[in-house]
Amino acid sequence: MLVLVIGQYMKTRHHFGIFNEVDRFLYVFQTAAVLEVLHCAIGIVRSSVVLTAFQVTSRVFLVWGVTYSVPQVHNTIGVTMFILAWAVTEVIRYSFYTFSLFGTVPYMLQWCRYTFFILLYPIGVTGELLTIYTSLPRVKASGIYSMQLPNKLNASFDYYSFLILIMLSYIPIFPQLYCHMLAQRQKIIGGKMIKKTQ
Repeated sequence: MLVLVIGQYMKTRHHFGIFNEVDRFLYVFQTAAVLEVLHCAIGIVRSSVVLTAFQVTSRVFLVWGVTYSVPQVHNTIGVTMFILAWAVTEVIRYSFYTFSLFGTVPYMLQWCRYTFFILLYPIGVTGELLTIYTSLPRVKASGIYSMQLPNKLNASFDYYSFLILIMLSYIPIFPQLYCHMLAQRQKIIGGKMIKKTQ
């Protein structure tokens, strides 16, 4: 997917069309990422099941609940930002997992895994939030996925308000995930650097 993103940008020199170039792959691979939660649960990958489930769920929601449901966001800079951040992250992460399965991870790859997130997390989160924010007027005007009273269930749901709540949830959650990754970086990279200098 990263190759397609770069190729599309090199061809057009702007972000328009990047989503359309990778949409099929994005839908398939981000949905298939649900298996990552299972992989964590059964021990194939040593990661937190809760953190992995949160990240996968948020990505699947963004792909299907926002970009698929509101096509008007496809050519926005926010979509390009999260696609690029996710693509670079996936190349590093899956390379890391592959080498881990063979029992040896090159230090440079380990360093990339625990360093690139410092920029990629904020870029990805900013792109996700911009995408949701950009979708809001269209969601409000169309009433997509909303249910108004009265109805047989005697319940209502406002997807517009739900998206705003999702955006607000990033305030407490993003710093926790980011600090967790910083702590992991200190534990994995910091510890190795200390051992090497002694």
